[in-house]
Amino acid sequence: QVQLVASGGGSVQPGGSLRLSCVVSGSIVRITFMGWYRQAPGKQRELVAAVTSTGSVNYLDSVKDRFTISRDNAKNTVYMQMNSLRPGDTAVYYCNAGLFYGPAPDVYRELWGQGTLVTVSS
Repeated sequence: QVQLVASGGGSVQPGGSLRLSCVVSGSIVRITFMGWYRQAPGKQRELVAAVTSTGSVNYLDSVKDRFTISRDNAKNTVYMQMNSLRPGDTAVYYCNAGLFYGPAPDVYRELWGQGTLVTVSS
């Protein structure tokens, strides 16, 4: 059994910062990409940032220069530092990972963590 557990959401004022974390646990063989999506009320889920196993990253244009994604492969953990938060960043944030794990280690799967709410408001 593999699970992704996200943490770090909360409420902040505009201009504030938060750091999200997501730990992948279980019988993991290999994790390819790890990323963060978000879904605001009434909107579709969108990719915010992603990082590959080799460290290549990509960001949603609106968060470039404000958010930084990173991963610790030894800890199977992905982080996202969010600075200069804006009300438009308010959403439920979900971590996502592409991985191979037992009992079918040759099968590629994508898994989601539970959401963590980020609220940016004055």
